[in-house]
Amino acid sequence: MRLAHALLALQAVTSREVAKFVRQGGRFASALVRPLLWLVVFAAGFQNVFGVSIIPPYDTYIPYQVYIVPGLLGMVLLFNGMQSSLAMVYDREMGVMRLLLTAPLPRWYLLFAKLLAGTLLSVLQAYVFLIIAALFGVTVPWMGWLQVLPVLVLGGMMLGALGLLLSVQIRQLENFAGTMNFVIFPMFFLSPALYPLWKLEESGAEIIHFVAQWNPFTHAVEAIRFALYGQFSAMSLSIVVGCLVAFFLLAAWGYDPQRGMLKRTGKPG
Repeated sequence: MRLAHALLALQAVTSREVAKFVRQGGRFASALVRPLLWLVVFAAGFQNVFGVSIIPPYDTYIPYQVYIVPGLLGMVLLFNGMQSSLAMVYDREMGVMRLLLTAPLPRWYLLFAKLLAGTLLSVLQAYVFLIIAALFGVTVPWMGWLQVLPVLVLGGMMLGALGLLLSVQIRQLENFAGTMNFVIFPMFFLSPALYPLWKLEESGAEIIHFVAQWNPFTHAVEAIRFALYGQFSAMSLSIVVGCLVAFFLLAAWGYDPQRGMLKRTGKPG
């Protein structure tokens, strides 16, 4: 695989994904409206209910709206990663995936190019959300905007790789909504996106607290939270990177017609 050829393929895949995203104005609007509703409406109703103690990375008490910003950034990454898996299922039904995966490049690299393109869109949407949140008076340290970039990329890639893995299992668009209900909402609500995990433990929900600790999305949110305040969460980042590698390898294996799930279904990519 020559470098020039590989870069050309990456540019082509990324350009296609960006062009498709630009044409789908509703997708961009929904990606921002969803977290903004949580920020403006949900936070306004619950800011006097949920008290946030002084816990790392915070060194003072913070408004509830500030606390949920990292979780809502994670929401943007999560939903866009799942949207990417929907696009993969659609492309496979339309035959686009077959054309892509028969290109004279390693199959894993083509999937990696799709993953990078989806992550680029996720990160751009996350920064647009930060800008709009700032307009509503919910701000984070300005240095955090730069420090969080690598974490957003890693988190977006991990959730995008999970979407790739799910797209192996989802054979028809009709099955997508049901599968997403068993993935998106449990991952989001069983995480510190909306409330600290110690509140679960304090309330006696030990099983839920245990599950939340093993939730990859939990560590993506915590890594984002620490990065926004210039701190480094080694454990969370390690889990995010480990899950990214595991999800992507399993997805690449699943898209290999000689070994993966596609062989068992009898349908090529």
